[in-house]
Amino acid sequence: MPDRATTPDTPHEGIHSLRDAFRSAMPVAKKWAYFDHAAVAPISGPARQALDQWSCEAAEEGDTVWLDWFRRAELVRTLGAQLIGATADEIALVNNTTQGINFVAEGLDWRAGDNVVILDDEYPANVYPWMNQADRGVEVRRVETDFGRIDPDKLRAVCDRRTRVVSVSWVGYATGYRQDLHMIAQIVQDCGALFFLDAIQGLGAFEIDVNDVPIDFLAADGHKWLLSPEGAGIAYIRQERLEELRPHGVGWNSVVGSRDYATIDFTLKQNASRYEGGSANIPGLLALGASLDLMANQAANLRAASILEVTDYLCEQLAHVGAKVLTHRAIEPSGHDPRSGIVIMDPDGESPMSLRKRCAQAGVAVACRGGGVRLSPHAYNNHDEVDRFIEVLKSGLG
Repeated sequence: MPDRATTPDTPHEGIHSLRDAFRSAMPVAKKWAYFDHAAVAPISGPARQALDQWSCEAAEEGDTVWLDWFRRAELVRTLGAQLIGATADEIALVNNTTQGINFVAEGLDWRAGDNVVILDDEYPANVYPWMNQADRGVEVRRVETDFGRIDPDKLRAVCDRRTRVVSVSWVGYATGYRQDLHMIAQIVQDCGALFFLDAIQGLGAFEIDVNDVPIDFLAADGHKWLLSPEGAGIAYIRQERLEELRPHGVGWNSVVGSRDYATIDFTLKQNASRYEGGSANIPGLLALGASLDLMANQAANLRAASILEVTDYLCEQLAHVGAKVLTHRAIEPSGHDPRSGIVIMDPDGESPMSLRKRCAQAGVAVACRGGGVRLSPHAYNNHDEVDRFIEVLKSGLG
């Protein structure tokens, strides 16, 4: 399903059923009202079991079970491809989102005078790799946003025939704004550029199909909405773009004969795995695979609906106590739904850090971003947990 869709037309019974089942797979829910998935999420129960199994096997069996680990880690490629509508050959297993961005930033055949277009409120991971191309004559152009919202005319105005890449975050980490990917993709196509999507704040929360939205490249670590440890994620490289990039991070695992260590034959793999140059973060990938498998057995539209339902409830309760929501939440005239799992609120009369500290003391996890307090519940979070946060908030109001 494309990102352009609004809230799925799903009965509340389906949302509550998914939420309850999902909640049972999240050990963190026993203690915390955890609203910080946009930072570092708690790992799922299946992910913990995968790590436990790996650590036992690593201690008791050594590398005698390595082939089994490798086969299980390879499932991440297939599950990641299914998550975004790609093929397994288009998926590289990466350590983080930054690594995936650098595949493109370092791999393109830049020419002096080329430019990259990004947003002015991007997370640094989607800024510095492009700035690092300045010595190759590449200009970085930043588009001003309205707390995440893009004016299409402003985006068009900075794109020209020398624009090589437009790189945006699917969801703004400091705004909670979910971008209209179809609109952006059309502008990118019109100027003949490539479209890179930093998907870390949306993947696992919302549906996306790269066959529907013409994205050329995508990357996301698993430690946010995919409920996995840091250091394991996926990158997508559209098959027809593979040869447009100079391979970056090449090593023994990049070549066709990667298991024949005694033969030197620099024939690169003809798929995205050519970027996996050396040894992988096997435990991280096993845990990521376990969480991806958990999500694969859920209805993705229900997961998205549950996130939007609980964040809508959060915004309603904030309004009831007179707190200001900074994040854009209204359906736009174009029909685009900007809502995400991230809500930024202004704790008027109290510093964000002070409220965050009081929340932690009450077993509520939030963050300070975007000039306010950021709450980022997942599909397993419920109304009772929102009410816990509201009680903390109310206790500090004058």
